[in-house]
Amino acid sequence: MADLKLDFCGVKFKHPIIIASLETTNSPEVIRECVDAGAAGMIVKTLTDIEDMARLTENSKYAILNEKNELIKGKVNKNFIFYSRSGYSSTGFREWVPHLIELNKYAQDRGSHLIGSAGGKTVQSWIDICRTIEDCGLPMVELNFGCPHPAMMPGVHGGSMIGQEPEVAREVTARVCEAVKIPVVIKLTPDQSRVMEVARAVKEAGAAGVTATNRYTGFSVDIETGQPRLGGPAGIGGVWAKPLSLRWVHRIYNELGMPITGSNGIYDHRDVVEFIMTGAPLVQVGSILMLKGIKYLPHIISGLEEFMDSHGYPDIASMTGIASRRAVKDYGDQFRKPRMHSEIAQEACKNPSCTICIQTCFYDALAQGPGKVASLHDNCIGCEMCTQTCPFNATSMHTTTDEDRARETFFQIPDGVFEIGKFAKGFDRGIKLARVKG
Repeated sequence: MADLKLDFCGVKFKHPIIIASLETTNSPEVIRECVDAGAAGMIVKTLTDIEDMARLTENSKYAILNEKNELIKGKVNKNFIFYSRSGYSSTGFREWVPHLIELNKYAQDRGSHLIGSAGGKTVQSWIDICRTIEDCGLPMVELNFGCPHPAMMPGVHGGSMIGQEPEVAREVTARVCEAVKIPVVIKLTPDQSRVMEVARAVKEAGAAGVTATNRYTGFSVDIETGQPRLGGPAGIGGVWAKPLSLRWVHRIYNELGMPITGSNGIYDHRDVVEFIMTGAPLVQVGSILMLKGIKYLPHIISGLEEFMDSHGYPDIASMTGIASRRAVKDYGDQFRKPRMHSEIAQEACKNPSCTICIQTCFYDALAQGPGKVASLHDNCIGCEMCTQTCPFNATSMHTTTDEDRARETFFQIPDGVFEIGKFAKGFDRGIKLARVKG
């Protein structure tokens, strides 16, 4: 049986699945339910001294949408879109103290961990909240530099507004890391283009790890009424966001090598596996538990264990980052791989009743022959579209043995072409010339 235990930033977890900081961790009662359901850890909904962010949670709104952007009423499928407006913990952080102490013991007695989450109005607030979390005995704290909602609250500065500024993120992280001894993890926002800059800044400032990532800011419309859902912009996430979250997990794992918790895109154990294989050995589950209930959590945990057993993975370490390590660094690496072409297994093919592969081939590499699909190798560029769309697994890719054919369609990119420094200088000259002519 697979060993699901792992060490993350010096904290030992019984398995990789913890509860993200959201409504399911906004009350002591539900946190106990999470512990009883087998969660390896629970991140308390962000503790704060920002009154308006606490009040916002008391006025939360949600819209759970399907692939047609219609409200889901009933069973939630994997294509759901979670659109919501919420804030931080609805209870002041000092009022949480007795609950944190009691819940931390309750969790520890059952092999779980209560983890803090902080979001303050000033740097000193961040320090005070994190010291309170540490004093209550919690083993780790997450700084919420990712929440999309403060940016839409008049007069409130925090969340993704901090997470978009590397130097501000660095300062807050450094001050907190100096003030507490427990590991500090930074929750990153995807609402920016400088995710790696921020991740690098907080690592240099002493962060033990990062969470990739919080939710995006979105905008959704009810076309029947012409009204914006929830009144306007709000946070948005769901499994559709998983490839976007994994992009940052992949880059942070490869380029910074720091511990990562994965977030934003979990529905079942298969999504958990994707995060682990990309480089996030600890995974935060959130909105799906709000939609299916805490009782759904054991299904994710057991699904992960069954997957590892059936695929021969003895422990979490054997899966962590394997996909990222196997990925090419850039398209140049991809071009150096052997040229491929498609072949049709005529015994499995249902042509002429099915012509899907021909319809989806835009390189004229597949054609209708007399009662069968003909492969035109000279035209095939190896894009694999036919293998992705054939419903009968009748197409497969094979290495091209014709050396001339293998060479003639590869890009030959000389060193130094379009390097960023040269491009930037040329682009800058172009701007200056345009100004002079203007």
